[in-house]
Amino acid sequence: MHVPDGFINAPVSAVTGVVAAGAIAVSLKGARRELDERTAPLAGLVAAFIFAVQMLNFPVAAGTSGHLLGGALAAILVGPYTGVLCVSVVLLMQGILFADGGLTALGVNITDMAIVTTVVAYAVFRGLVKVLPRGRRSITAAAFVSALLSVPAAAVAFTLLYALGGTTDVAIDKVATAMVGVHILIGIGEAAITALTVGAVIAVRPDLVYGARGLTPRLKLRVGGELVDAPAAEPVPVAARVSHRKVWITGLVTSLVLAGFVSFYASANPDGLEKVATDKGIDKKAEEHAAADSPLADYGVKDIDNTRLSGGLAGVIGVGVTVVAGTGIFWAVRRRRTAEASPTQVA
Repeated sequence: MHVPDGFINAPVSAVTGVVAAGAIAVSLKGARRELDERTAPLAGLVAAFIFAVQMLNFPVAAGTSGHLLGGALAAILVGPYTGVLCVSVVLLMQGILFADGGLTALGVNITDMAIVTTVVAYAVFRGLVKVLPRGRRSITAAAFVSALLSVPAAAVAFTLLYALGGTTDVAIDKVATAMVGVHILIGIGEAAITALTVGAVIAVRPDLVYGARGLTPRLKLRVGGELVDAPAAEPVPVAARVSHRKVWITGLVTSLVLAGFVSFYASANPDGLEKVATDKGIDKKAEEHAAADSPLADYGVKDIDNTRLSGGLAGVIGVGVTVVAGTGIFWAVRRRRTAEASPTQVA
């Protein structure tokens, strides 16, 4: 789904750049409400995990592969605003360091892969959580469905952008049919990865999952013959809560293993967009990436001839850079929230 330079013309790319910048600004403000002592440490890790899993292309059909987009996973784990920022950080690292996704198309990619997937997934997720029985299985099931729908939604978004600013003359109905068809299949893989990850975190630390907050029903008291909600319990002091350090270390080690070792066994087939672009001729005016000479271009370390070592080292570097950049951004947002709240607390 990473759109290269040259697929979408300059005016539409510029407009999506403005949309992406506006969405990031709104998300930075919204993330202040989502990032607390639980989600702030996890958010940088979520970005690194998405980066790692995106290196694991899985085969779907007819010589095509797919990979995680991550919008649904990020939104459910750390919140929709923070989720947009997580995926945007990943796309920025991929574009600058690994020449994956065009730099002039960065607005297109953030709009498509960060904003659309996160908004669609979280809207579906919240709708399902409201109607399903309250419980961990419902959260996992809602995560599966929301992730499944978010991928073809991104394919539809790309098709609309191509209809507005595509640089080649290809019938839009052919593009839509091919994009949506293959990305429904990719969505199944996205859904499985998202549900398994969310389910695993809920099993260990349900309090760390943003989408699972309020999972436990409020206690009821009988007052005057009627059942009413019991008063909310006082929040447990941060120092008394179970440390999230073990979860964070486990997640980081898992990300490093996936990017540094498992990625070698990923499918070499072109992903959904690459396959459609080649088959339909969308890539006729594709441009060389501005970072094509990067030492980490194409997820390999320059001057290292061993393919496995080169790709694994690039993956480890990518995870490290992403977790540092993401954690730095989210802690800065968290500290700003604390600073803004302090005068009110003092008063």
